[in-house]
Amino acid sequence: MAVDEALLETAPNLGQPLLRFYSWAETAATFGYSQKHADIRRATHLRPLIRRPTVGGLVPHDADWTYSLVFPRAHPWYALNALESYRRLHEWLLAGFARVGVATELSPGTAKELVGRCFSGSERFDLLWRGQKIAGAAQRRGRVGLLIQGSVQPGHVAVAKADWQKAFCDAAHFDWHVTWQAFEMDPSLESRVERLAREKYSQPAYNQRR
Repeated sequence: MAVDEALLETAPNLGQPLLRFYSWAETAATFGYSQKHADIRRATHLRPLIRRPTVGGLVPHDADWTYSLVFPRAHPWYALNALESYRRLHEWLLAGFARVGVATELSPGTAKELVGRCFSGSERFDLLWRGQKIAGAAQRRGRVGLLIQGSVQPGHVAVAKADWQKAFCDAAHFDWHVTWQAFEMDPSLESRVERLAREKYSQPAYNQRR
């Protein structure tokens, strides 16, 4: 969470979108910025519980594939409304899964979910596999850019994580002519990440503030 917030803060300096894949050192759950900690605590046994900088509900991180996207304010995606950027994101995911032979579809509407639990039902434009939601995302549009935090819950989908990541990148390359370049954080960005992790995302005062 600290890395994603720091990247959003530096979006004007990036000058172009950034895609980050990451994993978890331990099982955890994240929840949307506006959610009530007490409700989330009752809804899952997973710990720790970490408040995201984005909105949305409870997302378990015990077996999922996580990624984030940062778009600077000048990028066309920043000007999209939340539903349209959500649709485009999951069309991109759909194209990526198709490249590894997995047929998915966008949810046409809402299927009832347990309150606050992102993957217990589905919303319009969620990504479905055999009728079940396998991908969702949360967004935050700030003054300087757009942050999207996504989760894929692969379940029984017979695809290796590394193959899916490559297919996701390849879909953007071949469909949108995106050229990917490696990105490394400089010392000042690393310092900002460490400070956010220490002073914000590891603190009960932040995670339990509501």
